[in-house]
Amino acid sequence: MSNRYLLNARSLRALDWLNFFVANVQTGFGPFIASYLASHKWTQGEIGMALSVGTISAMVSQVPAGAAVDAMRNKKAAASWAIIAIILSAVLLAASPTMLSVMAAEVFHGFASCMLVPAMAALSFALVGRQDLGDRLGRNARWASIGSAVAAGLMGLCGEYISPRAVFWLTAVLALPALFALSMIRQTQASLTPHAATPLPSEKEDRETLRELLRDKRMLTFAGCIVLFHLSNAAMLNLAAGEVTASMGDNVQLVIAACIIVPQAIVAMMSPWVGRSAQRWGRRPILLLGFTALPVRALLFAGISSPYLLVPVQMLDGLSAAVFGVMLPLIAADVAGDKGRYNLCIGLFGLAAGIGATLSTAAAGFIADHFGNTVSFFGLAGAGALAVLLVWAAMPETRDEVPASNGSPQPETS
Repeated sequence: MSNRYLLNARSLRALDWLNFFVANVQTGFGPFIASYLASHKWTQGEIGMALSVGTISAMVSQVPAGAAVDAMRNKKAAASWAIIAIILSAVLLAASPTMLSVMAAEVFHGFASCMLVPAMAALSFALVGRQDLGDRLGRNARWASIGSAVAAGLMGLCGEYISPRAVFWLTAVLALPALFALSMIRQTQASLTPHAATPLPSEKEDRETLRELLRDKRMLTFAGCIVLFHLSNAAMLNLAAGEVTASMGDNVQLVIAACIIVPQAIVAMMSPWVGRSAQRWGRRPILLLGFTALPVRALLFAGISSPYLLVPVQMLDGLSAAVFGVMLPLIAADVAGDKGRYNLCIGLFGLAAGIGATLSTAAAGFIADHFGNTVSFFGLAGAGALAVLLVWAAMPETRDEVPASNGSPQPETS
């Protein structure tokens, strides 16, 4: 067995743990923030505005961050600086739940996330190549979902038995092993430049321009699907978490943790299947499956009265998250992976996600404050239904025949 093979296997294991610990860290910036701020008497509108600051900062950074990661030879450096910025965000949140510190934390976190996602995708592309990218992305999502579930349990216990603030101190601590896992990924020439790992005849020295990428119908249509997906999804659990905090005195942190753990368990089970099925059947059928869960989940949230029923409803979030988490970087590889603009395409998709999430948190919070949570959930369901319609009516199939390593077409597997 060659040293190169052993180094690559070690790097792939390190990538597993990197996904695990990064997901640990990112879990602290989900509904725990909504619950934390609600416990300090923030209104739903104020919480929505604060969360929107983070999504706006990510939105304006997505495209330049993706282009920067494409241009950088050292993808590990981009990932490490992003993780350090996330540590700073967690410390700011833990230090004081004032408007200034929360807004600053959201800005740092938004910027860091838009660098971290394409950097980790680039490392995955580099280590396995395009032909195995679907399976690798499914594995990434599995480890990330396990990490999110473990972190949610730990953070729920900290929030319940120590204090809501302890969640963010724990978030900062969990970022340290993420940096260690990143350091274990071998910085070979292939990992420095994804295209070196998967040389294709169609590659040219000059990369596709942003204008050419923006003319691609596949990219534009999927970007529209992403906007509607996040318009429906981004505020859903945060809105439910704020409602639970207001109406439930005991065990609220544990209920919120369960709302995160249950869908992550679904993601862990389904993500490898999603990656393989997308290679076998194509992208559109899998997208329709994941997107259909959105309006159903929103309508169920609108109709339930017991806080404990939130947990089984969240199983649908696991289905949507498994599909979306694998499909976004996979479709980016279909559209731009062979043209030197993989990370820029991920950045554009991230911009679309930021637009949808910003509108979702701000609009849902405003509607909930003025018309009630039920009306807000109905609005989120409508956005989800539009997302399903757009995938069904307009989204083209992006899968193509990827050559196997011996130059013959990749066979279909059962």
